[in-house]
Amino acid sequence: MAAKVLVGTASWTDPTLLKSGWYPPEVRTPERRLQYYSEEFPIVEVDSSYYGIPAEKVVGLWVGRTPPGFVFNFKAYSLFTRHPAQARALPKDIRESLPPSLAGKPNIYDKDLPEDLKKELFKRFEQALLPLDSAGKLGLVLFQFPEWFFPGSDSRENILACQRALPQYRLAVEFRNGSWLSEKNQDRTLRFLRENNLVYTCVDEPQGFRSSVPPLAEVTSDIALVRFHGRNRESWEKKGLSAAERFRYLYPEAELREWVPKVRQLASEAKQLHVVFNNCYADYGVRNARDMQGLVKALQLPLD
Repeated sequence: MAAKVLVGTASWTDPTLLKSGWYPPEVRTPERRLQYYSEEFPIVEVDSSYYGIPAEKVVGLWVGRTPPGFVFNFKAYSLFTRHPAQARALPKDIRESLPPSLAGKPNIYDKDLPEDLKKELFKRFEQALLPLDSAGKLGLVLFQFPEWFFPGSDSRENILACQRALPQYRLAVEFRNGSWLSEKNQDRTLRFLRENNLVYTCVDEPQGFRSSVPPLAEVTSDIALVRFHGRNRESWEKKGLSAAERFRYLYPEAELREWVPKVRQLASEAKQLHVVFNNCYADYGVRNARDMQGLVKALQLPLD
């Protein structure tokens, strides 16, 4: 039996989306925007959780603002994936507990953080997502590792440590270093993910960079995930751009059709398939998500 396919976008509150006119004029409040979005799509990815630990109270509100069966994927907090975290975004009590060596530093890395504080951050992240988990609306927690995260035993252990820190949640792993999927490492990488029930994140993104991962269609768990980042080569590794500018790309239908056989394959091997458009500039993501819904419907796959 083919997987149920859930198509959506990464964010429903991007400022450029709000300015694009996609939301009707009367849809002005955060509550109504989420309600409207969830009437159009069955899944959304929360990316604000990359920049700071979500507030449990806010997450709890999302439960009642979305219909039964709606799914939220969350991007893991930056500190959990070897990215720098802004010190000012840390919870106040944790910021005040930082060792003197970190005082005044604008960015904090996990290697510099005491183990007890790191555990506390994971605990708070886990707690923040509980309302959605309890309501059956939590999908995947996406761990997107940076281009300086190279394959090796230490890196694999780091991934497993993240899994142990969030034992009740489903983890997806996205690489931003192509060497994980090189001819030499691909089999080992995918085997590692399968053996540990970790979801491999398939990607569509610009090619030819160290950070480029090939557009493979692989299933390593009962849930499959594809993220569309656009193909804007000029902005992919350019410094100083906003996320909206970096992913400013509208897929023509011909490029989306390249994924039709891959979507069919993924749906045949998984129980559920998440397709998320991260080209969140203006209404590009929602337009392409609609396009993909049409292509999936033409495949006669179960479309939520």
